[in-house]
Amino acid sequence: MHQVDKPVHRTQLRRTLGKEFYIAKRRLTWFFSKTRFAKVDHSVNFSNVWIDHKSILLRKLKDVDMYLQYNKITNLKLAVAKLDGVVIKPGETFSIWRLVGRPSKKNGYKEGMMIHNGKVGSGIGGGLCQLGNLLYWMALHTDLTIKERWRHSFDVFPDAGRTIPFACGATLSYNYIDLQLQNNTNHAFQIKLWVDDEYLNGRISSDIPLYSKYEVYETDHRFELQWWGGYTRHNCIWKRVTNTHTGEETTELITENNAIMMYNPMLER
Repeated sequence: MHQVDKPVHRTQLRRTLGKEFYIAKRRLTWFFSKTRFAKVDHSVNFSNVWIDHKSILLRKLKDVDMYLQYNKITNLKLAVAKLDGVVIKPGETFSIWRLVGRPSKKNGYKEGMMIHNGKVGSGIGGGLCQLGNLLYWMALHTDLTIKERWRHSFDVFPDAGRTIPFACGATLSYNYIDLQLQNNTNHAFQIKLWVDDEYLNGRISSDIPLYSKYEVYETDHRFELQWWGGYTRHNCIWKRVTNTHTGEETTELITENNAIMMYNPMLER
């Protein structure tokens, strides 16, 4: 059994001050960093598609008002406009927040769903984690290196139409909880993103053809009752890469997840 500590509940003042401290700290890191960050380049259009993926925009979630879902679409469109067409050259790092900027009301963002202290709430810019989830899943099917990724601490809703393994996403919070992808290869990648009437869509292409088969899968999936009375969800995420020319195969443990569940898995849903 994997022991998980009971979540610590902090006051609103503590959360606000802490958030602003870490935002300022990350800005200083950016200012003094020697990292070469990727930029959008609409003159580039690589034809070698490595992966296409999409996720549905509107889902009926228990105790979540649908207006937050519609506002999320607005938020996603604003963020996508800042990211679509980004080219990650060899030696460069892609950062969501470096390109998107602060999701504020002044910048057009609306109130969307957020998780606060393990509870469903709302906040300006809410819903952008769907973008982090999509980009992380796609990146796992390329040769890009995950430089920074934060996993979700809570399993918020029961599975409904899940098409990928549990905990294969990336949570986001401006600007210190980021998703960063580093290109340690000799070829460039481009990320294309767009929102249609039903889905958030993504594509990663490269200046060279796809030469490997990627498989991302889970093992050791289970629910566990913790000493403090709550349930947690556990699994391991693996990545298997097979070279389509040589047949050479490598398998890598990506992450081990332990998430606090916000529902009782033993109750009928």
